Amino acid sequence: MSPHEKQVVTSANAPKPVGPYSVGILAGPFIFTAGQIGLDPKTGTLVEGGIDVETRQVMENLCSILCDGGSSFKSVVKSTVFLKDMADFARMNAIYAEYFDENPPARSTVQVGGLPKGAMVEIELIALKEEHACGCGSK
Repeated sequence: MSPHEKQVVTSANAPKPVGPYSVGILAGPFIFTAGQIGLDPKTGTLVEGGIDVETRQVMENLCSILCDGGSSFKSVVKSTVFLKDMADFARMNAIYAEYFDENPPARSTVQVGGLPKGAMVEIELIALKEEHACGCGSK
């Protein structure tokens, strides 16, 4: 792939897009993920159980996209977190920290007016492509 081309990333283990977008894009040395909410990839429905369960599902969805795109959490350089309620920050952050226990990426976190399907959290990532990727399985 030339440095001026982009390639769509797909993942059988992440929710299918619910609109005209790709779950991930490879461009140059980077993988850009679409924002992920806590959709169960098998059913396409939002997982139940609150911010903790949703955050864990979001991170697992992102793991699948990174892995299938040739990367992992250790190569994430930037993340953006969208929360429906900033009061959920500490609980989201505790789950998020499990996936970035060493050299975490730069991050922005904002409260938003609403998220698709009534989700409580949405996260998007930018990562470097790796030579020997993945290894970001379930926590």
